[in-house]
Amino acid sequence: MTRDLRMADRRRLLAAAAAALGPVLGATAQRVRAADAPWPQRPIQLVVAFAAGGAGDLVARLVARRLGEALGQPVVIDNKPIPVAAVQSVARARPDGQTWLMAGSGTALTESLFQHLPYRLMEDFVHVSTLASFDLALVTGAGSGLRSVADVLAAARARPGQLNIGTVRIGSTQNLTAELFRAMTGIDVTLVPFRTTGELVTALRSREVQIGFEIVPAVLGQIRSQALTALAVTSTRRFAGLPDVPPLAEAGVPGFESSSWNGIAVPAGTPAAIVGRIHQEIGRALALPDVQQGLLEQGAIGQASPPGAMATRMRADIAKWRAVIERAGIPRT
Repeated sequence: MTRDLRMADRRRLLAAAAAALGPVLGATAQRVRAADAPWPQRPIQLVVAFAAGGAGDLVARLVARRLGEALGQPVVIDNKPIPVAAVQSVARARPDGQTWLMAGSGTALTESLFQHLPYRLMEDFVHVSTLASFDLALVTGAGSGLRSVADVLAAARARPGQLNIGTVRIGSTQNLTAELFRAMTGIDVTLVPFRTTGELVTALRSREVQIGFEIVPAVLGQIRSQALTALAVTSTRRFAGLPDVPPLAEAGVPGFESSSWNGIAVPAGTPAAIVGRIHQEIGRALALPDVQQGLLEQGAIGQASPPGAMATRMRADIAKWRAVIERAGIPRT
């Protein structure tokens, strides 16, 4: 009888323990299933911090289509043409791999131009990989009489303060590239900012400004139609779409380099396995011949970066452009 009671007590204790542990074991099982769940399970949002139709937007759409095919879920472009708000929205997103940011040189410029931002660019994101870079071109209007960078420098030194350099808005990559050109050559020239590329092209063709800096995709048609003449590109090597145009570093301004570029960043805390998969698929997409050709037609050069390299490039750009901004006396807001 005593032995039977002891056995009954043990059974009751085991049943009570099982009942108590049930919810814990169930929750643990759910977490395991969630961790092992396939990714992505729904469309991915790619936030692009500029309006639809521009060079960067076209690159985003070209690469996003291929990434969506590889991942089995569409990568949907979400244009947010207010840069600070765009970056902030992704910084606050869940780190589950479902929300990406198209970051790059423009993001670095924003970091350099503002004293206080509602996010921390290097701490709140994992910078996964670069996608593409865009050369800038030093251009002049057809018939200006300027045929080389040497001609530009000679004209500027012969007539101090009378040569005008056109760019789009103050604080843009184009504008700061012109500031860098002025600083590295020591020439006395006037920088004239315009609201749009169209206004800049009109000013170049009417000789309101003698030279200008603009990203290659924005003026490639004008160069090919010979309405504008490209005197140099701003990267360290020749652009395949303009093989006869030398880099500024070879054409009289040693060490000169400037480019516009973009890449993919995700919120900090995104699982390493997901970051690795995104990086892998970006590399595969950019290696496809039709993607490379499509980018070249847009005036871009597609290139994935090794792990960690995009963050290194971002830090270098922030430091570089902050120094140019300070030298130019452009106020930080």
